[in-house]
Amino acid sequence: MSQSRDFTHVDGDRVKMVDVGGKPEVLRTAKARGTIWLTPATMELIKTGSVKKGNVLATARVAGIAAVKRTWDMIPLCHQIPVTGVEIDFEVGDDRIVATSMVRSAGKTGVEMEALCGVSLALLTIWDMVKAVEKDETGNYPSTRISDIVVVSKTKESLKDT
Repeated sequence: MSQSRDFTHVDGDRVKMVDVGGKPEVLRTAKARGTIWLTPATMELIKTGSVKKGNVLATARVAGIAAVKRTWDMIPLCHQIPVTGVEIDFEVGDDRIVATSMVRSAGKTGVEMEALCGVSLALLTIWDMVKAVEKDETGNYPSTRISDIVVVSKTKESLKDT
């Protein structure tokens, strides 16, 4: 089965890591967003700081930042890039938390995967911290779901312009 030349990481049956050595360094940003849906009772525990495992959003923020820094280690064909900044933010509603990850780098390749990893791990950490109170009597999570993880923006700017 032959692949189209439009795929930079695939050459026929061979998978490869793209060589970015000849590319110029560019200031890059990417922003990703995702949502976790929880019961109103769980949301109240988060808002009042009553989750037994600790501060849910602070822990999720640290997890998201750590995920950004280790994206190259989790996604096989990602480059290890010089991340210059990470922001993980949360919008807390009555039945959901929207997480946003903003990643900056001065490098030779984009930061979309890093932003997606950051928001994904932040959301997974929230789930892990509240799973005990989200379970129903059968041990399932009927109200809990993670959805809509997307890249919402990306930019690149020449270092010469700064």
